[in-house]
Amino acid sequence: MTTDYCFKTTAKYAFTQSLPILSGFLFLGMAYGVYMHSLGFSAWYPIIMAVLIFAGSVEFIVAGLLIMAFNLSSVFLLVAMISARQIFYAISMLDKFRGITGWKRWYLIAGMVDESFAINYTADTDKAGVDKAWFMVLVTLFLHIYWVTGSALGAVLPFDLKGAEFAMTALFLVIFVEQWGREATHESSLLGIGMTVLALVVFGKSNFLIPAMLGILVYLTVRRSALHDKLTNKVAK
Repeated sequence: MTTDYCFKTTAKYAFTQSLPILSGFLFLGMAYGVYMHSLGFSAWYPIIMAVLIFAGSVEFIVAGLLIMAFNLSSVFLLVAMISARQIFYAISMLDKFRGITGWKRWYLIAGMVDESFAINYTADTDKAGVDKAWFMVLVTLFLHIYWVTGSALGAVLPFDLKGAEFAMTALFLVIFVEQWGREATHESSLLGIGMTVLALVVFGKSNFLIPAMLGILVYLTVRRSALHDKLTNKVAK
């Protein structure tokens, strides 16, 4: 009975935390399904790709690559560049994943996207009746379901979703503002903004992502101890 109650509480909390992502994922998923349909693929292609890849922008890129001459090295480099930010997510989640083993850990790793990282990193999993491992797994699963559902709807229904991609931009702004309000120190957030703007000015909009992330990684590596002490002191006060 206790285990069932704990799972129900955890599932409810995970669902409420994932719910704000639902509209964004449905719109983008439908846009992806419509795009795949416009390229001449049957509905099964976007659905199966959404289940197996679950990487948002990568799926859009792969869709275009499927109708071109296949070049393994180009595909690998392109996907690696687009998904390079996952390295920083993974580093940040090392402590969160500690103690989680088996298939749960593998699913969390494979299913980590921007939105699941944002929720699982910031959510309060110390609530009564909430199991941390199951919470993160269920958040990832709910987001996965939203994405697959949107992709399926876009593939089978005649939607025109031009401009709907802004929903995810707005969503990230909301997540950033919420995270800003929870931070004990804003140094890392200001670093992210400043380094991104600097890289954008220096390298241009087509090449700024990798330099910005490398700059952030170097800075946080150098300042790790200082940031930890700064955070500890603020929490103590």
